[in-house]
Amino acid sequence: MTGIRSGAPERPRWPFRGLPARVLAVLVLVELTAVVLVVTDLARLPWNRDTGLLALGALGLAALGAVHTELATGIERVRRRVAHVSYFDLSTVWTFAAALLLPPGVAGLVVVAVYGHLWWRVWRPAGAQLYRHAYTTATVVLAAMAASVLVPSESLTAAAGVGGGSQVVGYLSLLLAMAVYGLVNQLLVATALALSSPHRPDWRRLVGDWDDHVLEGATLCLAVLAALAVQRQVLLVLLVLPPLLVLHRAVLIRQLEERANTDAKTNLLTAVAWRGRAHRALARARRQRGAVAVLILDLDHFKAVNDGYGHLAGDEVLSAVAGTLKAQVREVDPVGRFGGEEFVVLLAGLPVGPEGRELAHNAAERIRRTVRSLAVHVDGPGGGITICDLSVSVGVAVTGGDDESLDELLQVADHALYAAKRAGRDQVRTGRDGSVPGR
Repeated sequence: MTGIRSGAPERPRWPFRGLPARVLAVLVLVELTAVVLVVTDLARLPWNRDTGLLALGALGLAALGAVHTELATGIERVRRRVAHVSYFDLSTVWTFAAALLLPPGVAGLVVVAVYGHLWWRVWRPAGAQLYRHAYTTATVVLAAMAASVLVPSESLTAAAGVGGGSQVVGYLSLLLAMAVYGLVNQLLVATALALSSPHRPDWRRLVGDWDDHVLEGATLCLAVLAALAVQRQVLLVLLVLPPLLVLHRAVLIRQLEERANTDAKTNLLTAVAWRGRAHRALARARRQRGAVAVLILDLDHFKAVNDGYGHLAGDEVLSAVAGTLKAQVREVDPVGRFGGEEFVVLLAGLPVGPEGRELAHNAAERIRRTVRSLAVHVDGPGGGITICDLSVSVGVAVTGGDDESLDELLQVADHALYAAKRAGRDQVRTGRDGSVPGR
């Protein structure tokens, strides 16, 4: 049965105060480094006619970044309303172009201007946390300054075939700048995410997937074209805006597809999406002569939560259990919601035989114990409540080398689940006979 505690503490007004000390240290160090480097470089600039031209160029790029944000805001509002995901900007086009055209400190100012406008028009209305945006801005400033130091303006001129420089050297310099810009930004962001994670970080998730890198590469290429346009014929830079809007729509379509595969209440895979991932994992296990395990989990007495505390509280409980499931398995192990209070997990890469069955059972037991210790806070008009004493029953099925289909594994796991229910709930059972390994 579930329990309840009232008088739960309020959420902190300043969320960054709850961050681990090591994360705060990284945030402060990166942001302070960005400020010091920008100020130092600007202080070394000579104040003459060329400085005025640099200021004009910086204002122009910042203005183009603002125009881009305004044109894309309508698309992004639709995406946030339909897909319920965070904003994805393509401002790299303007910040990397600034790195190619301007001195490091001036390029840093362009980044601050572009991201300041992004904060005011997009992130702040979306309820984003300011300290996160400030850190993101600092990482882009450092990335732009690093690229600007590596690529002098004559490299861009040489790549364009203007002047006496080697075009090959110019191309190589631009490729180096693109790599440095992406690596510095990615490394700083991944470091903060890794330090803030309570679990061992999955570096594949931190560095992003192939589609993310392709998109970043496309924006960097557009940035190079924008910089070349500014050098040859400044009005040509306006031709960069239509492809940018097309990229925004491509991101919208991609994320809508992802949202269609995601359960709205738990952010887990839908049943259909989970089956697709599970089929691929099962085929991969057969090729590698390994085993997989399917876990079906059912939240015990969930009707009592809905009846006693309301459906909104029930949704909070489902979300908390879903978060527990994702935290207790690896990134490669798909987790889905099959409907109601039933969840399903596939554990990939297990050894064949008793060792694999024991590992699967131990993973299920770890999940069961973690759910047992959950205390879910729910806000209400009369104050907060905390729902505790939750439990889950788990049925486990492990491949035995007989080329079982996914449906057969689900059927075996379902039999084991009902064996756990009949045994009194809050238990793990394995196989069609509902046995417990080692007993």
